[in-house]
Amino acid sequence: MTTNHGPASFATARLDAEPLRVAHADEMAAVLADPALHTFTGGAPEPAEGLRARYERQTAGSPDPDELWWNWVLRIRDEGRLAGYVQATVRGAGAEIAWVTGTRWQGRGYAKEAAAGLVAHLMGGGAVRTVIAHIHPRHAASAAVAAAAGLVRTGEWEDGEERWRLGEP
Repeated sequence: MTTNHGPASFATARLDAEPLRVAHADEMAAVLADPALHTFTGGAPEPAEGLRARYERQTAGSPDPDELWWNWVLRIRDEGRLAGYVQATVRGAGAEIAWVTGTRWQGRGYAKEAAAGLVAHLMGGGAVRTVIAHIHPRHAASAAVAAAAGLVRTGEWEDGEERWRLGEP
């Protein structure tokens, strides 16, 4: 699941999940440039310089030694292009996950494939036994992705989003 330098790569049928590097910032700035991606999360697209700074912080890791920040970019194998990212914040045997697919690549099943691949990757080694995602109540596409990855609604809410879970409560 991990290497000495962070999370290990993983693959799905059509995607390669590569550990995030600062060098991904330029290409990811284009992938994430649509303001519509921020409808449910807030904020706005970041230019490449802003992503580079964020990726430097993310790849440096959490300042909390009990928390791991694992981030991957998603490369469409047949096209050789980046199309989004997945991430996991791991504490003990639990992980909170998130995913984003660029607008241009939405509607093709990439987010479902990536989220399911991420869950399998995290839980496959046995160290992670619970996976949580926070879904905005009006974000039907994200709810469908969570369900496809095996997560179920918990009825628990945090900051206006519902917690979805797979594994031990």
